[in-house]
Amino acid sequence: MDHSRAPVLEALTAYHGSGQLPFTPPGHKQGRGADPRVRAVVGEEVFRADLLAVSGLDDRRSTGGVLARAQELMADAVGAEHTFFSTCGSSLSVKAAMLSAAGPHEKLIVGRDAHKSVVSGLILSGVRPVWVEPRWDPELRLAHPPSPAAFEAALAEHPDARGALVTSPTPYGTCTDLTAIAEICHARDRPLIVDEAWGAHLPFHPDLPTWAMDAGADVCVTSVHKMGSGLEQGSVFHLQGGLIAPEVLKAREDLLGTTSPSVLIYAVLDGWRRQMVEHGRALYDGALALAARTRERIASIDGMRPHGREDFCGPGLAADLDPLQIIIDITALGTTGYRAADWIREHHAVNLHLADHRRISAQLTHADDRDTVETLLHALSDVAEHASWLRPAPTVEVPDPDGMRLEQVMLPRDAFFSRAERVDVEEAAGRISAEMLTPYPPGIPAALPGERLTAELLRYLRGGVEAGMVVPDAADPGVRTVRVVAGS
Repeated sequence: MDHSRAPVLEALTAYHGSGQLPFTPPGHKQGRGADPRVRAVVGEEVFRADLLAVSGLDDRRSTGGVLARAQELMADAVGAEHTFFSTCGSSLSVKAAMLSAAGPHEKLIVGRDAHKSVVSGLILSGVRPVWVEPRWDPELRLAHPPSPAAFEAALAEHPDARGALVTSPTPYGTCTDLTAIAEICHARDRPLIVDEAWGAHLPFHPDLPTWAMDAGADVCVTSVHKMGSGLEQGSVFHLQGGLIAPEVLKAREDLLGTTSPSVLIYAVLDGWRRQMVEHGRALYDGALALAARTRERIASIDGMRPHGREDFCGPGLAADLDPLQIIIDITALGTTGYRAADWIREHHAVNLHLADHRRISAQLTHADDRDTVETLLHALSDVAEHASWLRPAPTVEVPDPDGMRLEQVMLPRDAFFSRAERVDVEEAAGRISAEMLTPYPPGIPAALPGERLTAELLRYLRGGVEAGMVVPDAADPGVRTVRVVAGS
């Protein structure tokens, strides 16, 4: 295929070159009706590129095949058999993938470190999750992806499960052995879905972790806006093999997706694919070298320890690590990642990625260079020098795995839609949660609808909020009250 072509971008150019006049949505009519104050901020070209996909970018019957050709080029670029664009983010894409494998009341093996969008899919569909536990790191007090052995045990115990879903890489950059999990699933004729939202870049450099399609996964969901050059909400999902039919996956996407997709997002996805095919290897040569130098520099800052493979990978831990996710342990500074991240934003206008009770992280991509890294390093050095300003920091009691693991006593769907009441957090232990309680980022729910709450878990969330944790999806983000199933 000719990867110098960009069908969506070319169709946009042709649309404007032909002088077409729309009597269709969007109502701003190529920006003519937009408030000049808005155009001054977001730019004229945003409105010029915002048009209908049908009766705009393409004709009424889509005879130009614009989107189809763009998706075929994307599939060819990454070695998938089929690719679908999504303008509703991977939150939609992963739901479509789940529903293509399992239906209401059917079982799906799911890693318990799944993103809240997966849980939303369980609530909407009525799929019955069989949870597979992540691998707990008692020294670093964080979770790595579940092991292949854990998936094998779950499938052996639940042979009627319709498939499996695993998240890899995690927001911390850690990866599981996808090849082994795919082989385990395929030995039972079950599909493997990989939520690889943080891995859109993986196909384009051999020194990055193995990406899901190369590992044998059936469906892979990627957020191009996270690690690629996509706009926010730009996502793609890829398909291969015969365990999930492409028409089924497309039908599930149609069920959930918008009927008014953003051509602007399509165009940028199309352009990113061309950029990666033509320049991805060189761009990630530079990004990986920059990340290695950045880690070395951070290690020289007093009180900061950038994690690497030696910390995250090995027996009982993760199988691999994305080196572009730079995770920094700041325990020695005597403060929390929440406070450090807030201080850096306030004093240096630098926004970090993750922050937890003892870590901060910086996500590097192919877009970073020496100047952006120097700004980051200056901010990190400065917060280390002013760490005394951030002490004493509230202590966050992170439970051991037994304390974090809650008993699932109702289907997520049943609990979410049940009659519910709000109770004080001190009275919620032993009750069944009717809501998600999700520290964000990274967006992995600590409690799900249908799980029985424990005092230990609730103390962790309350202490986390007091220390700076954000729990945005709770009915009470301060977690002073909790929404529980009435009568539970």
